[in-house]
Amino acid sequence: MKKLVLFAAVLSTTLFAFKPAAEFIWGADTAHSKLGFEITHLMISDVQGSFKKFESKITASKDDFSDAVVELSADVNSVNTDNEKRDAHLLNADFFDAEKYPTLTFKSTSFKKVATNKYKVAGNLTFHGVTKPVVLDATLRGISNNQATKKTIAGFKVTGTIKRSDFNFGTKYATAMLSDEVMLNANTEFVKK
Repeated sequence: MKKLVLFAAVLSTTLFAFKPAAEFIWGADTAHSKLGFEITHLMISDVQGSFKKFESKITASKDDFSDAVVELSADVNSVNTDNEKRDAHLLNADFFDAEKYPTLTFKSTSFKKVATNKYKVAGNLTFHGVTKPVVLDATLRGISNNQATKKTIAGFKVTGTIKRSDFNFGTKYATAMLSDEVMLNANTEFVKK
């Protein structure tokens, strides 16, 4: 009986000694961030664009972000390619069909550290009514304290390539007109909350 009581005491002490790691939320500072894309036009020039309105956050309990979960949403109606006529065309049914599908989202399923400050980020990308798994490359540019705000900040550069055909996007345009591959690129500054 003494052994059982001793075992129970040791077990309860051990269980209460281990506290789950605190999770921290990092919110995107959109004033110091850009969510962009690039596509090849007529196989000779690249057209770049971005979304002016987006939100993103990282939830992580580890300092090296190796257990991070990333969530992002962008307002498709905020697409900007520095050409109003092209932007209006992108919003219609030929491309984003923004009235029907106003939001683009991404949520990571894994955030795997592959080298110092380098990660493979897998997750589900949803836009134009289609959800597909994608894998992105992320580089942690650094973590520091913002002297003006006294808050901890982290910078990430994220790149990847998707196929517009996977998302039934711009299907009436052949690859000789617009490349099937769309490069994704984001430079985002996150603030620890």
